[in-house]
Amino acid sequence: MLAYLSATEAHALMSRRELSPVELLTAVIDRAEEVEPRINAFTERLYDSAMEQARRAESAFRNGTARPLEGIPVAVKEEQPIEGRTHEEGSLLFKGTIATVTHPVVTRIVAAGGIVHARTATPEFSCAAFTHSRLWGVTRNPWNLDYSPGGSSGGSGASLAAGTSLLATGSDIGGSIRIPASFCGVVGFKPPFGRVPALPPFNLDQYCHDGPMARTVGDVALLQNVIAGPHPWDVVSLRPKLELPRLTGDVRGLRVALSLTLGDYLVEPDVVTGTLAAAQALRAAGAIVEEVELPWTRKQIMAAADAHFAGIFGAGIGHLAAEHADLLTDYAREFAMTRSELGFYQGLELEGEIYRPLGELLEDYDALLCPTTAVPAFPAEHDGGPLAINGELGHYMLGVMTIPFNIASRCPVLSVPSGLAANGVPTGVQVVGRTYDDVTVFELAAALEAALPGIGHPA
Repeated sequence: MLAYLSATEAHALMSRRELSPVELLTAVIDRAEEVEPRINAFTERLYDSAMEQARRAESAFRNGTARPLEGIPVAVKEEQPIEGRTHEEGSLLFKGTIATVTHPVVTRIVAAGGIVHARTATPEFSCAAFTHSRLWGVTRNPWNLDYSPGGSSGGSGASLAAGTSLLATGSDIGGSIRIPASFCGVVGFKPPFGRVPALPPFNLDQYCHDGPMARTVGDVALLQNVIAGPHPWDVVSLRPKLELPRLTGDVRGLRVALSLTLGDYLVEPDVVTGTLAAAQALRAAGAIVEEVELPWTRKQIMAAADAHFAGIFGAGIGHLAAEHADLLTDYAREFAMTRSELGFYQGLELEGEIYRPLGELLEDYDALLCPTTAVPAFPAEHDGGPLAINGELGHYMLGVMTIPFNIASRCPVLSVPSGLAANGVPTGVQVVGRTYDDVTVFELAAALEAALPGIGHPA
């Protein structure tokens, strides 16, 4: 099926004139028209302008002027604004709002020849690990419609899994790229802080990261190389730009720490099975994988996150909850009212305590391997309330294992599929690197992808 080509394969076929950009885009649009009524991943379709771009891409391939993403359909997370298009963030409060600026990530995708054919759904204000809102409705997991694709980049994850885009963008403040990647059986990268430029004020929030999503590690690397690099609007954007090299997947001799629980997370059996399979796959590829213990607790992680969110993200939407509570979803209102026993400064102290054992661990190991989430997926219409996780009722965010690496914001993290759970939903693992060591993370992920049996794609 053309819609499930990798971006790398599609670009090669178009370069050899064996595939037309118009033909590819038509296949992706046809697939979207088939599955979107069930999946609901898109907030906006840009098919007419996309088709015009596809025709121009045909000329570029004929003329030998094709760019890295020439002719590739890319779905963009609605949170990332495009000048002149709606920027509603899943909220009735912002219904009809028109963006006055384009996000640097989108600008770079278009400049590289990428075709933005659709924009993808998020929860309200991108503040949940599932994707539904009063404005856009429920986005469902293509593998099993009873489950969520995750959040907040859930529309992007669902689109990739459903075959309605070849590449997609996400953003990650507590796992919002990696959670949908795991739930949807795709690949997602949380770059280290500053690697990919963002817009103020959240570019200054070290928990926040914009990044690439795709169905293969190579495609994620392709998109990462397009969107990374310094930008004049973002004071924390890093220079010089890191250009990921061609991946070999050669991980012989690399030392990898394995943690199944990151301290005391309650991890469900299907996730454990997938994580152990990933560890064995790396061993088979020549890496040295050893199980380790981390002294973290879920309570400690959530306390640090609450202090951070109360001081920054929650505070940013707090006034909206106070003035327009009746228009917000329950989960957005609850998030806006996040309270912490710790002040912002005390939260920073705790973040330092949390990072120290990870930093010490990564002096001895080249990377850490762990589950992305403790559960295979959340129910599609979960409202943010308590959820049973491996038999224990607690806050639903205890079902994800991503937040420690927003705290450790300079660590690059890739989520890669590890298998399928009994309910038909994928599971995933995180490859966590030393600070700013993106290349090792990508090489390990490439080795994992090559060694693990593929999970295919949903019908």
